[in-house]
Amino acid sequence: MALLITDECINCDVCEPECPNGAISPGDEIYEIDPNLCTECVGHYDEPQCIEVCPVDCILVDPEHEESRDELQAKYEKLTSA
Repeated sequence: MALLITDECINCDVCEPECPNGAISPGDEIYEIDPNLCTECVGHYDEPQCIEVCPVDCILVDPEHEESRDELQAKYEKLTSA
C-alpha cells in the first residue's frame, strides 16, 4: 500500500526529506505522495519515516493503492536497481 497525506497537512516540511524514495513532494496546497515511488519504507526502515515524523498524524494508508509487503519489497528492489 502506498501512503496518502490528508488535507490536515500543515506543510511543516518534515516529511519530504525523510522519504528515502523521493516519493513526497509539495503539491498545490499540501504535500503529496507518489504511489509509484512509495514503498512505505520497506527495504529501508521498519516503519514509514514520514509517519514517524509527522506532527499532526495526517499520513494514512491509501486505500486506492493497496499492496502486500512482498509487492512493496519488489517495488523497492525495482526502484533501487537502476
